Amino acid sequence: MSELIEKCAKAKEASVRLVSVDTVTKNNALEAIARALTERANEIIAANNTDIENAKNNGTRQAMLDRLTLTKDRINDIAEGVRQVKSLEDPIGEVIKMWKRPNGLTIGQKRVPMGVIAIIYEARPNVTVDAAALCIKTSNACILRGGSEAINSNKMIMKIMQDAAYEAGIPEGSLNIIEDTSRETATQLMKMNGYIDLLIPRGGKGLIKSVVDNATVPVVETAAGNCHVYVDGDADLDMALSIVLNAKVQRPSVCNAAETLLIDSKIAEKFIPIVFNALTEKNVEIRADKKAKAIFADASDVSDEDYYTEYNDYIIAVKVVDGIEEAIAHINKYNTKHSEAIVTNNYEHSQKFLNEVDAAAVYVNASTRFTDGFEFGFGAEIGISTQKMHARGPMGLEALTSIKYIIYGEGQIRE
Repeated sequence: MSELIEKCAKAKEASVRLVSVDTVTKNNALEAIARALTERANEIIAANNTDIENAKNNGTRQAMLDRLTLTKDRINDIAEGVRQVKSLEDPIGEVIKMWKRPNGLTIGQKRVPMGVIAIIYEARPNVTVDAAALCIKTSNACILRGGSEAINSNKMIMKIMQDAAYEAGIPEGSLNIIEDTSRETATQLMKMNGYIDLLIPRGGKGLIKSVVDNATVPVVETAAGNCHVYVDGDADLDMALSIVLNAKVQRPSVCNAAETLLIDSKIAEKFIPIVFNALTEKNVEIRADKKAKAIFADASDVSDEDYYTEYNDYIIAVKVVDGIEEAIAHINKYNTKHSEAIVTNNYEHSQKFLNEVDAAAVYVNASTRFTDGFEFGFGAEIGISTQKMHARGPMGLEALTSIKYIIYGEGQIRE
């Protein structure tokens, strides 16, 4: 039996037993995982160093190396995310509402686990922990398939989590990682009907497209993050500068980093020299349109393709627009429906932006970098959904549950 089929079968069996695991046991397991991650951080870092060395040898960009790197501080943050999940209310078993029919039947909706959740992701070893923690809390079994770049980190993290969770009472087979990182195995995972109840891809445009095109199991689409910051003509420019810098350079390799800056022509002459100089000091390559280059000639030329691109790097595309209508039209044409921000003191403009921009998260006077389960108070997240069915935005606990109808009768039969 192949590794994939064996682990899918174990996960399916475990998912049946997980339904009966109580909240105390799940919380104890999460605490044990958080504690084990910090206590065994040196083992994780040693495995991670192997991945980093391999990535460097393969010519991986610095921004992506940052995404891959684990330090003790980052491991502590990941463990804190697990504890946040522990502290949240357990959604499983919650009766959302009840109502009575004229025939005397009482009908209710109750939250239940999805069953087996599979996640395909790339060079983000923190996803291994986030996904496992959320699945434990929601009584779902998980099958994780990370990228080859982080395989040593992921295997070590999974071993540590399995040791802690199973000892605390979580059924064996609940946590699984596919060690074969070949494309063929990933494609096979997408077609494991009868085993997998939900598949969530996390990664770049190529991975998302592959899953959407090939999967025969249910999929929640988590698209890449081509995010924008629009600086309105009525913006506080000091605030705008702070938000743009944070959105672009605080961590450029992540999906909620800004990739395009839109500037109202009313303030372009004043704001462009300020923001371009500040971005240049942060080693950001600026690709700008003709209007912006007429003000700051040192920028590179921007192309239409640039406006579609998620750089995950120290690069930003810039366009000068004639007002909020053009800004919204540009965003809705080029974005991936992830996170968009406006900086403005104009209330009407802020509300227009909130209402008309098509994205999972829309900000007024704040950085796009907050689109994150931890920052939204969900603890960890299993992904940021950019679709409109079932779940949208950062996916926390409720997004990993389904609904079961429960019906109470007193002998009713249908005539």
